[in-house]
Amino acid sequence: MDNAEQSPATDQSPLTLVPLEITICVGRARPLVRELLALDPGAVLPLDRNIDDPVELFVGDRLIARGELQEVENGPPGQLAVRLTEVADMKDVL
Repeated sequence: MDNAEQSPATDQSPLTLVPLEITICVGRARPLVRELLALDPGAVLPLDRNIDDPVELFVGDRLIARGELQEVENGPPGQLAVRLTEVADMKDVL
């Protein structure tokens, strides 16, 4: 298999070594400005999703995957991770 046929996951070009920041969206809130200004430490800001709803993974503004929040196994207590349940077709992303 030559380089033109390799999948992006196995490509050894320098581009594959560039780090990306992935943003995980767990939900959105749309408070009024007066509600936002009234927030104090300890206030609760309700989101538009339930705790068991999937989260969305973005690179920039592009949705790349969906998944479920979970706690890291054998990690520090409370450290979060995402188990991927759906991955976008990367041919459209790259």
